[in-house]
Formats: sequence, structure tokens, C-alpha cells
Amino acid sequence: MALGLTSLERLARARSDLRMGLPVVLRGEGGAALALAAESATAARLADLRALGPVDVALTERRAATLKARAYDGDVARVALPADAGLAWVQATADPSADLDWPMKGPYIARRGGSAALHRAAIALCKQAHLLPAALVVPVAGAAPEGLTALEVGEVALGGSAELQEIAAARVPLRASEAGKVRVFRPLDGAEEHYAVEIGAPDRAAPVLCRLHSACFTGDLIGSLKCDCGAQLDAALAQIGAAGAGVLLYLNQEGRGIGLANKMRAYALQDQGFDTVEANHRLGFEDDERDFRIGANILKELGFSRVRLMTNNPRKVAMMQGCGLEVVERVPLRVGRTPFNSRYLDTKAAKSGHLL
Repeated sequence: MALGLTSLERLARARSDLRMGLPVVLRGEGGAALALAAESATAARLADLRALGPVDVALTERRAATLKARAYDGDVARVALPADAGLAWVQATADPSADLDWPMKGPYIARRGGSAALHRAAIALCKQAHLLPAALVVPVAGAAPEGLTALEVGEVALGGSAELQEIAAARVPLRASEAGKVRVFRPLDGAEEHYAVEIGAPDRAAPVLCRLHSACFTGDLIGSLKCDCGAQLDAALAQIGAAGAGVLLYLNQEGRGIGLANKMRAYALQDQGFDTVEANHRLGFEDDERDFRIGANILKELGFSRVRLMTNNPRKVAMMQGCGLEVVERVPLRVGRTPFNSRYLDTKAAKSGHLL
């Protein structure tokens, strides 16, 4: 018996395919197209796409601005792949680590007119797969090649909005409190799992002391001094433990949602003199790519509707309120400044509005 895939199942498969260097089929307002992540493309796959027709390199407006390419579609630039451009040109266009070594990649000829919906969806898929936000896109006339995952443009937008299901929970005594419990939540779209660390027995009818902490492998696990994440994690748990009750959500949205590999690329750009926001923009990302609906949905699933939010970021307060949670108090969490992260923290205050 043939079993059809749901939209979320196709979405999960498409993200995996892009990471492995396979193209996916996108269908929507602009017809149909094959999309291949620039980061994982090979010379053979590039040749396969070229055989189908004219290829575009879809870039975000942020990356296009760095390359001096025109983004006629607002947030997206559709750059025509030159006839003599090979894989090295494609990857240098997508990856800013080569900007200083290869400063003369242009001029870039951007397309205008028609729909950019398929290109926009291709970039969104790359972001969801934690790849560089750049894709090779070629229109498909007639039937698409067999065996490829196919998505409607509207299905791509389901990423991050999937229902979360609690799949496991157990008591875990912590340094901050022996009354600790860890709950694991799995999104139904196949994305990373997220964790809720509940201390004590928080009253569901009262505002809960809460921290939304985005995963930071470097700061939380190996003691990096380039950020304040590890210190914030420890301080938040200690403060919740001292209060006797509260929740820390550990959300797998590394590097403000861009993934660890892209975060390391951003660090390499910072070593060249760019600040954290400029580095993200050169990579093609926005200042912050995190999806705070995830945290809000977990809190609602746990039975909370009002929170005392531990954060230095007023935008996070606004985002949580926009997700249907009442933030009755912002609780500051100013810890972890070092000589290595002072510029990073100053940039967060100056450009991202953090109250530090």
C-alpha cells in the first residue's frame, strides 16, 4: 500500500535533502523550479541544473548588499549565473569567508520582473536547514525529475510553526536545586528537540519566573569567553533555584537561529573586524533568526499564560507578548562581561537594543 507524505514530512525530507546536496522541487505562483543549496552543491549537480535551463543564484537582500547586487524583489536578489561561472564562483558568492581573497566576483546581473516566490522559498528552506541562505534555482517546464522531494511554497512556511509534543520527562537534581525536572519536547516537523527545565512546582495560575535560553555550544558547554551565554545560563538557574520555582527553556536555536556552522563563520568574520550584527548580515542573515513561537508554545503546553521573563532584550518581551503570553515583568540578567566579549555586548546594546 502506498503511503502519502504529509506537508510536515515533506518539509523535513526537503531540509535533509538540501543538507546532503540534493535538489528539491518547489511549486507555487511562479510555476515550478528545482532548488539546490549553494553551500552543498557539487560541480556535477551544478552541471545537471545547467542542462535544464538558465540558473539563478537566490540571495537574501543582506548578502546582496555586501556583493553590490541589486535586490529588485526587496528581501531577495535573483542573480543570473554567468555562463563561465563554476562551482567556486557559486560558493564564493554564497560564503563571505572568501570575500577578501576574491573581491572581484561581479558584476552581478540581477533579474527583475516576474515572481520571486520560488527563490524566496528556496532561501527559507536553506535557513531552516542551517545552511548558508543562498540557493541555485532553475525553472522546470513540464514534469520534474523523478525521485526528488516536492513542496508547495506554502508548505515551506510551516517550518517552526509545527505542534510540539512532550515525549519524555524525569526528575533531575541540579546544582541550582534538587527539585529539578527536565521535559523534552519534539516538534512534529522533524526539527530539533527543545527542553524545559522545571524547578519546584510553579503555580500555573501565577506569573512564572522564566528564562528562554537559546542553545550555545561554545558558551554553555566549553566555556567560551566570546559571549555571555554560559554565565546567563548559570545565573538564571541559580536565580530560579533561589526563588524555589520557575522554568528555564533550553531552545535549540544556536547562534540566534543560524546554527553552529554559520555561527563559526560569523566568528571568523568578527576576527576580520566586523561586529556581530555586521557578520550576520554579510552571511545573509538578519540580526536575529530565532523563532520565539517555539518557547511560547512550550510555556502554553506547560499550562502557563503569564511570565516574569528573565531577559535583557526588550524585543524578546514584545515577541512573547505577540505570541499570546502576558509578560508581567522583565527580570534583568546582567552577567558574564569579559574582556573578550565587551565589544559583542556593546554591539547588542547599541544595535539590538539590549539593556546592558
